Amino acid sequence: MTKHKAISLGMAMAGAAALSMTTGLGSALAADWKPAKPVEFVVMAGKGGGADKAVRYMQGVIAEEKLGPTITPVNKAGGSGAVALNYLKGKKGDNHTIMFTLNSFYTTPLRQPKLGVNIENFTPIMRMAEDTFCLWVNTARKDGNNIKSVDDFVKAAKAAGDKWIMAGTGKNSEDNLLTDFLNSAYGLKMKYVPYKGGGKVAKQLAGNNADSTVNNPSEQEGFYKAGNTRPLACFTDKRIPLFPDAPTFKEIGKDFVYYMQRTVVGTPGMSADAQKYYNDLFTKVFNSKKWQAYRKKKALQGDPLAGDDLMKYWKRERDVHKAMLKKMGAIK
Repeated sequence: MTKHKAISLGMAMAGAAALSMTTGLGSALAADWKPAKPVEFVVMAGKGGGADKAVRYMQGVIAEEKLGPTITPVNKAGGSGAVALNYLKGKKGDNHTIMFTLNSFYTTPLRQPKLGVNIENFTPIMRMAEDTFCLWVNTARKDGNNIKSVDDFVKAAKAAGDKWIMAGTGKNSEDNLLTDFLNSAYGLKMKYVPYKGGGKVAKQLAGNNADSTVNNPSEQEGFYKAGNTRPLACFTDKRIPLFPDAPTFKEIGKDFVYYMQRTVVGTPGMSADAQKYYNDLFTKVFNSKKWQAYRKKKALQGDPLAGDDLMKYWKRERDVHKAMLKKMGAIK
């Protein structure tokens, strides 16, 4: 099966080195520029999803610890990230606009070349984490079928055929890629139904309006704690401590690992001084006890990456996603 690793050891070490250098020099270098007005923090999806929750949490950390400027989260849902990407593209040279990304940062420009979006034109600031994915079902299905394992899931989904609904965020997005993997790996015919944001997707499952999802832990957290939903397996290297009973797909014979980047991106043509300022700011956020606690609570993984190392990571991930989209027939 296709094996997607989020980052090599060498890149992780390079990211740590970049962070160390930034921590030591960031304050002095960034002193040349500071925001003159509130900073717009664009989210590539609707409210309630993993990216939205992370941005609003970072907004709180920056405000509470007085680390920097006023941050204003702005949700730009639509077009599987196309609306947000086009918006940031149009903000060329703007030092007061940044964005928080999903993997649609790669897939949408590949699927929609007419957008004219080249991710290499955006300013790399900092990767704050890599989010995880799990396969989720409702614990009280309408049909009374109590699905407790991937085997149970496969049996039920095969019986339902194309009437089995997998809800996800966006078309040909991360969720769609994982649905395609599951269909291929287990011989299923699930119907993928896209929604604007992981929060809405989670509600569809909790409300029994969908049969399954591949939500991030943060998106299903509330419903999971209430006993409404259950993770069957996760697309990670190791089991997620929050869900000790949910195996990895590697454990059950499907060697497939997939993560979602959570990265701060600057506008095309952002000034070098502004880039240094934001790198310094998000280094402080990353190192804060509150962000580290949030990462643990939300099962976020991954080392920080910045500058050239982050750009190299973008290019590598774009190539990986291009191959995945070709395999699923989304692009030629």
